[in-house]
Amino acid sequence: MEVEEEEVVVVVVVIVVVVVDEEVVVVVGVGVVVVVVVEVVVVVIVADVIVVVVVAVVVVVVVEDEEVVVVVVVVVVFLVVEVVVVEIVAEVIVVVVEVVVLEVEVVVVVVVVVVVVVVVVVVVVIEAEVIVVVVVVVVDVVVVVVVVVVVVVVVVVVVVVVVVVVVVVVVEVVVIVVIVVIVVIVGGGGVVVVMDVEVEEVVVVVVVVVVVVVVDEEVVVVVVVVVVVVVVVVVVVEVE
Repeated sequence: MEVEEEEVVVVVVVIVVVVVDEEVVVVVGVGVVVVVVVEVVVVVIVADVIVVVVVAVVVVVVVEDEEVVVVVVVVVVFLVVEVVVVEIVAEVIVVVVEVVVLEVEVVVVVVVVVVVVVVVVVVVVIEAEVIVVVVVVVVDVVVVVVVVVVVVVVVVVVVVVVVVVVVVVVVEVVVIVVIVVIVVIVGGGGVVVVMDVEVEEVVVVVVVVVVVVVVDEEVVVVVVVVVVVVVVVVVVVEVE
């Protein structure tokens, strides 16, 4: 059995600072493109479950009649596919869409974009001794855009974001194990024993961009924090 995974995460953040009538207008465009490709080739497959959850938030600020308007758009896509075949090649491509926005005065703007993509591949081969290999690819992309005068707030935000990401990963792994047990019981029955749970790879990337603008002898700080967490977990289950 072969299992190949490729993950590509691209986060694009564009910030434009404009001065209108001695007031600061911040235009923030956030575009996130997440591409997850999982290829699975097996001789016998009983269940293949692919779950994709996409949450996209895009904020755009526009100046209209010397006023600033902010529009927040949230896009949620939930997809579940179940296939039973002899040989399967599954490819999942997720593209987070970008959207529009309009008006409001900007002094403090906090925008959080969370993209969670979970790809679960469950392969069950019914023989004398059954071994189930579960490959979990969890991609959490968190983009935090903050317009503040105090940068210390950003430190607190980053700590909270990291804690939330860790909790989400733990919950997702528990859910995956439950899915494996259900699929194995439905597919072939028997007693399910979890033999091993290993975290193959954990990558955490934090990018911070700071833009300082002086307007009317006042300092405005624009801080963009991008946190990308990629976790690959392998669970080995034996059916007796």
